[in-house]
Amino acid sequence: MTMRLDRFLTRKRVIDLQSTDLTGALRELLEATAKPFRELNRDTLLKSLLERESTMTTYLGDGVALPHVRTKMKRRYLLAVGRSQAGIGYDGLKENENIQLIILLLADERARDYLKVLASVARLLKDREFVEKLVFAPSAEGAFQLLSSGFGGIAERPVPVQQGRVNRTILRHAERIARGADCQGVIVFGDTCTSTAALSKPFPAIPTTLVTSDAVEANLLQEKFTRIIQVKAYSSGRFAQLRSAMLVGLSRGWFQFNDRLCCVGGIADSNQFDTIVVVDVEREFQTLLSGRSDLLPPDVKPEVLERVLAVATELSAEGREGRPVGCLFVVGDTAKVERMSKPLVMNPFYGYKDEDKNILNPFMDETIKEFSSIDGAFIIRGDGVVRSAGSLLQAADVEHPLPGGLGSRHAAGAAMSVATDCVSIVVSSSTGQVTLFRRGVMLPLIERKVGPRDG
Repeated sequence: MTMRLDRFLTRKRVIDLQSTDLTGALRELLEATAKPFRELNRDTLLKSLLERESTMTTYLGDGVALPHVRTKMKRRYLLAVGRSQAGIGYDGLKENENIQLIILLLADERARDYLKVLASVARLLKDREFVEKLVFAPSAEGAFQLLSSGFGGIAERPVPVQQGRVNRTILRHAERIARGADCQGVIVFGDTCTSTAALSKPFPAIPTTLVTSDAVEANLLQEKFTRIIQVKAYSSGRFAQLRSAMLVGLSRGWFQFNDRLCCVGGIADSNQFDTIVVVDVEREFQTLLSGRSDLLPPDVKPEVLERVLAVATELSAEGREGRPVGCLFVVGDTAKVERMSKPLVMNPFYGYKDEDKNILNPFMDETIKEFSSIDGAFIIRGDGVVRSAGSLLQAADVEHPLPGGLGSRHAAGAAMSVATDCVSIVVSSSTGQVTLFRRGVMLPLIERKVGPRDG
């Protein structure tokens, strides 16, 4: 899901920092943010921000920090941005690494979508090119304009004339095919285009979903599409995101089991659409659903499944420190899952607040990836709270044989999905394949590579 963030930011709250340490930088940002609001005590806020830093870092990597705190205030959220080209010292960073961009988020203690806003900001800040443009913009005014675009404004680049002509032709024929095939909607794969101009209102009269891996693009185009699904591409293939995007759409109720969808895509970053495919949802997911519409367990939020899939995909594509990593996530029906499992190691998530160990919290990404090398499973509650890592699953399933090459990790995930009302997601250490299990039925989300048996 995308979220308009520009409404929480003003020009006066984008500043060039003078401090060389984090405490001083936070003071500057609080001065710019809290001073106009009488209910906000800057000293109290600073203390809370520093206390959080002492227990859990808000450093996102690549020179970016996202300090945040809840407080009682009249506005739902306030954002402030500080830049430092020289860099700000911060304990725990690598040698010669400094913070160059700080995004401060203040949230009202009653705000219910706090983690969603935090995640939306973090996704934008993971775009290195976007961050560099912010840090090295000639002025704070220029940085504010970039932020306004990235957080929900409009900033389009022209598409070469020849490509624009081809795109218009493809989209025109896609509309005719969608109508002729009685499609309930159209899916446009936005990673095809480096320019948002090519994606402006392509099908005004047909429900249209944009699928993109680019958080900035998603914010720019959210008013031009019926829905936006942000999922990462598994490969450079034209429709690499299709199955994951359909899975997300089904879990959110945006697509129905009997829908037919017209998909338009092309080679990533080519700026040219070249392929139209009509897909029946029922045929794509018939084995998994077996005629049932409850793809998600009743206690699992759609955004939690999306986040687990995103982390699993990143582990599949990147591994950990250059090495392939296999892991298993079990989501939902947690009470029953925990009765059928036992710890292999001391639980690294024990004792933390639910909000801090929720997988929707962007600062959990690196933590999950770090603990992915531990044998055993992550057990995750349906609301996103990570209950444990390194858990041995003790469910047995002899009635659902798995294809050759899949080992104990896949068997455990499949068995638990039969014994409980959960979803299991497995990343293969040998092939990088991401597989979802529901009621013992497997749904591969990546084309399998040739590799040894996965343990």
